Amino acid sequence: MFDTLEMAPPDAILGLTEAFQNDPNPNKINLSVGVYKDEAGRTPVPAAVRQAERRLLDVETTKSYKPITGTPDYAAAVQRLMFGQDAPILSRVQTAHTPGGTGALRDAGDYLHHVHPGATVWLSEPTWPNHPNIFKAAGVPTRTYRYFDPAANALDIDGVLDAFRTIPAGDVVLLHGCCHNPTGVDPTAEQWRAVADALAQRGIVPLVDFAYQGLAEGLAEDAAGLRTLLDTVDEAIICSSFSKNFGLYCERTGALTIVAKHQNAAIRAMSHIKTCIRANYSNPPAHGGAIVTAILTDKKLTDLWQDELALMRRRIHGMRKLFADTLDAKGVTLPGDDNTFIIRQRGMFSFSGLNRRQVDALREKFSVFIVGSVRINIAGMTEANMDRLCEAIAAVL
Repeated sequence: MFDTLEMAPPDAILGLTEAFQNDPNPNKINLSVGVYKDEAGRTPVPAAVRQAERRLLDVETTKSYKPITGTPDYAAAVQRLMFGQDAPILSRVQTAHTPGGTGALRDAGDYLHHVHPGATVWLSEPTWPNHPNIFKAAGVPTRTYRYFDPAANALDIDGVLDAFRTIPAGDVVLLHGCCHNPTGVDPTAEQWRAVADALAQRGIVPLVDFAYQGLAEGLAEDAAGLRTLLDTVDEAIICSSFSKNFGLYCERTGALTIVAKHQNAAIRAMSHIKTCIRANYSNPPAHGGAIVTAILTDKKLTDLWQDELALMRRRIHGMRKLFADTLDAKGVTLPGDDNTFIIRQRGMFSFSGLNRRQVDALREKFSVFIVGSVRINIAGMTEANMDRLCEAIAAVL
């Protein structure tokens, strides 16, 4: 069975992490995998998470299985975080605790494959490289719609709306709730309304990948596009991740939320999601969900977490400005009119405008690791490595 196998290609992102770890250069820089780093280049455990874990350790009495969809307290906390404390939409949603955002996306794919086998999932061009892999593994066909205008380093809203006018009713459009990965380019409030209207008119179901809430402008501000969408459409699937905003990367903590016209429909849809979950992993891992629940149901921990999240957000904004300013100081302009587009982008990532040849040269000559899609993890930059990074970019340009 195994003797004649060829090596599978490495993952486009995680494979670079392995290459980075094997690089002997002491000055190497890893801007590939999407993890937040502090000014010292470390991925910290937030203090709110540490305090929550201590409390959980003191009160935990069992390691028994959780329900297939996780605990009701976790579901309620996730829903309030996305929609607000007393949002009317809470009366028509159901949430399942999943192993990370990737697990939520795979559950959504399996649900579509088994229950709506005629549906195609439409992905933005570009999108997170793992999106096509997930839906292909679930047996769901995918197509793409134009999203990014590289000449303007901006959203191609006309291309988006033109595509949506031709997508068949009953298909699914994947949208990034905020901090679009990999471009860092999000719709404005007006553009979100236009997107919502187009989807509602065509009878297209949005599937929202919501992985970075709080890392652009704030928790409520980053949910504004999602809430605008749900003011217009009757149905949606939302896949949440708490890897970045809670620092729970290895705990694999996420959620899948069904929004339906009424609660009975949401419950019926979730019954099919439960069937998919049972076949995949039976029930979710408990620890990360317990941490999120503890933080979001205790005001002191919530306030501490929000303060830490604000510090993360400000550091990312600061790195964006420092990156643009350092490039300017060295007389380097990334493809486009100027470097201000870096500051306008939101979240952890920047679509740099570099080409694949330049990305390869950065890795081979300077030990600067960037994803082949030319996405740069801004959150991996530090004041200490910024000058060296910009000099390397100047050299390959």
